[in-house]
Parts: sequence; C-alpha cells; structure tokens
Amino acid sequence: MLHAISAPKTCANISYPRRPCFHLRHLAPTRLRVSASLPESNGVKVEYTPWLIVGLGNPGNKYHGTRHNVGFEMIDCISQAEGIVMNTIQSKALVGIGSIGEVPVLLAKPQAYMNYSGESVGPLAAYYRVPLRHILLVYDEMSLPNGVLRLQPKGGHGHHNGVKSVMEHLDGRREFPRFCIGIGNPPGTMDMKAFLLQKFSTVEREQIDAALEQGVEAVRALIQEGFNSRITRFNLGQKYKYHKV
Repeated sequence: MLHAISAPKTCANISYPRRPCFHLRHLAPTRLRVSASLPESNGVKVEYTPWLIVGLGNPGNKYHGTRHNVGFEMIDCISQAEGIVMNTIQSKALVGIGSIGEVPVLLAKPQAYMNYSGESVGPLAAYYRVPLRHILLVYDEMSLPNGVLRLQPKGGHGHHNGVKSVMEHLDGRREFPRFCIGIGNPPGTMDMKAFLLQKFSTVEREQIDAALEQGVEAVRALIQEGFNSRITRFNLGQKYKYHKV
C-alpha cells in the first residue's frame, strides 16, 4: 500500500543530503512519503525499500523524440504500463508515485536540462531515503547499437553529461544501477551534439519502440527480483539481438 502524508509546506533551498523543499503543480502542497508493505502473515510484516527510477532527457517539445531523450521515453512507457500518473513537480523534476508489483517506485524526469539532472536525483534520493542500489538511471548510450539495451548494477559516467551530474550530486558515488538504451554513433564526421538532438529515422524509430517495450519488462524483473540470472540472460539476448544465426 502506498501512503501520501500531508504536512506543512517547507520553503528552504536545502541541498542534498538534507531534505529539499518542493512544490506541486495543480495540487495542494503536501509532503509525500513512499512506503509499501504486505499484509501481516504469521505476525510478520514485509516492508519494501522504494526504488527511484530516473529517465534523463531535456524538457520541452523541441527535444521530444530525439536520441538524447530516450530516457524520458522509457519513463513514459513505465508510467503508462503501471498506471503511475506523472503529475507532481518536486526537486526540479516531474514525478509520479506508484508501485511495480508490491514494490513502491518513484518515477522521475528531471526538468532542469540534461547537464543538471543531478539537481533532481540527489535531493529526491535524500528526501525519500532511497539507497544507492535502488536508484535506477535510464539514459541514452552511444556505445551500444540503436535499440540495444543493457542493465548494469554500477558503472562510470562514460562521458555522458547527465550521468556526470547525477554522480556529482550523489557525492561522487557510482554504485547505482543503470539502464542504457543504445542509440549508436554519429555517422561519418557528423557533430555529436547534432546527432544527439536529432530525431530517429523510420527504421531506428521502430527499433527504439520495440526496445522500450522490452525495457518495461526488464525493469519489472529488476525491481521485483534484483540483479539475477534473468537479468544476465536479458543482457546476453540484447547483446546479440541483431546477430543472425
């Protein structure tokens, strides 16, 4: 069961790891706490640690559908599949609270542009007391072919400015899961920034749409089961998805 608890609104600009202030869009001011539990069985109540799932991207119609915004698209797919409404603004991010199975989740799309994504992730993780191992960062990855997915329990920033910002606001830590969505490399001598802010071709779009569907199932598996053999098989299948036997 999820709980939303009301409390007086706070108005202080406090940085991570302290609790930040926030405002709700089209809603009365509230302070929210994410928690979930199963009904008591044999006198034992099972509590679940929440997950923070963050998709990286740039806000605004100008960037909708571009390669650099596939992290946002994955969050939209999860939101739709799990019935989680994204209607709250907190810590410079569009946020939705819900659950995947019995596990409470917080979906977030930072609205301060890619290079400042950490300004949302750090405060949200601190406010909801989400451990590093439960912060799933979803973003575009040029080192992977278009439409190829990869789940990792940790890693570096790979020169991705959004990931760099997140790491900076998590005290330089790198021990948090990542869900990379392959977008391929720029063709020829094409400028990297122009490539990232370009929309997909028809064929590429079909590959990405199929990958997003697969991604929702992978996220469900990760949230409910953790990094296990199922995730290992998923990564292996993704690695060779375009290889003809």
